[in-house]
Amino acid sequence: MSGRTVIEGAAIATVDAHGTEHRSGHVVVEGEWIVAVGEGPAPAGLPAERRVDGTGCLVTPGFVNTHHHLYQWATRGLAQDATLYEWLTALYPIWAGLDAEITHAAAEAGLAWLARTGCTTTADHHYVFPRDPAGQVEALVTAADAVGLRLHVVRGSMDRGRSRGGLPPDSLVEDTEAALLATERAIDAHHDPAPTARVRVAVGPCSPFSASRELMERSADLARRRGVRLHTHLAETLDEERQCRAEFGRTPVEYADDLGWLAEDVWLAHGVHLSDQAVRRVGATGTGVAHCPTSNGRLGAGVARVRDLLDAGAPVGLGVDGAASNESCGLVDELREALLLARQRGGPRALAAREALWMATAGGARCLGRSAELGSVEPGKLADLAVWRLDGLAHAGIEDPVAALVLGARAPLAVLMVGGRTVVAEDEIRTVDEAGVARALRAASRRLAAAADNAAAADAEDRAGLAQVGSRSARTDTEGAR
Repeated sequence: MSGRTVIEGAAIATVDAHGTEHRSGHVVVEGEWIVAVGEGPAPAGLPAERRVDGTGCLVTPGFVNTHHHLYQWATRGLAQDATLYEWLTALYPIWAGLDAEITHAAAEAGLAWLARTGCTTTADHHYVFPRDPAGQVEALVTAADAVGLRLHVVRGSMDRGRSRGGLPPDSLVEDTEAALLATERAIDAHHDPAPTARVRVAVGPCSPFSASRELMERSADLARRRGVRLHTHLAETLDEERQCRAEFGRTPVEYADDLGWLAEDVWLAHGVHLSDQAVRRVGATGTGVAHCPTSNGRLGAGVARVRDLLDAGAPVGLGVDGAASNESCGLVDELREALLLARQRGGPRALAAREALWMATAGGARCLGRSAELGSVEPGKLADLAVWRLDGLAHAGIEDPVAALVLGARAPLAVLMVGGRTVVAEDEIRTVDEAGVARALRAASRRLAAAADNAAAADAEDRAGLAQVGSRSARTDTEGAR
């Protein structure tokens, strides 16, 4: 992309290593990169293809969503009062009807809304492959290309169904070898290691209760051989804690450590139930944590020890998590939720507004291994920028713009840029037809629900038939005995 864009007159929270902020500053973008940031107007006479009047606005880095399940946009609003295990048990049969078309519709809707809420990069953990595995990954990649966001596809996997003591039905898990081969094919097809990458791939066996020890260990070997990152769910609920202790004699973190899953190339989703020792170990190894406050609250999973993790030196980012356990799905909302939940746990100084902003930006970039090019507003970083409008009634009188963004009502976006390209302007998505995306999602959701209803009816009919055959057989045996 050629040309120069100049943003002037805005407050700027750079989220650099020094916490530099400008009361009324400028940002200069050339092509995909930030080339200048500072107080006051841009240099006089600087030619620009585009100028953005930032008066009344706050510029921040684009937000980094460290954990999501985009396919779940097709199953929102279900199992509303369930624990995690109950929720999964209710939804697995519905997800069995996923195909690439449904995944694409859900992903496009989810990514468009993430953009509307300040997100420029998202990690999507996709671990359900009931039909065409290659088509599912491709559906995510094409949706991200259409919306214009950066995507880290976490090619997930499950090989431990109910017959092996796992939670998912056997029909929804993959063979271990097949899952590993498909993961490597995804890396070959889509992973871009360049600093400007729009798509990267990570390796992500789903969780200790759906992935075997072999899959966890071989996934780590695969990721390190190919130079990509590792991701999994860990320590989300007390049910998981009890299951790990019963099966392995270890806590989830101890089990992950045994498998080589605590390291700087790993980030974990949730990390809610951690002992003091686990917090120290996660911090010492530089293992990242995707904190998902709204989803944890929706499922009653608990409150993560964010303050303790930050103090231990762990990279902590924010995650929206699956849309079926966080129906609002807005990334800017997670800053406020993270702050409020941390203070519920540890008091009013447990987390500051600027720390919440750091987690949404620089912290997320660290989790995904992209600190060199994302997460702050500095020369030499990619021009992934959010320009938030704070001059309306909702934020009037809040003099601190960061406090207005984090503590106040959801702010509208004046501009959202990804690599210098405008994705949102005047709080409207400009890369896709929002109404059309919504229609496609509704159709996909109805089709998925209908498929689940048909499958349930067929299953009930089969069970009734088997029962009838059993009854006839029992009568025949009785008559024969007479």
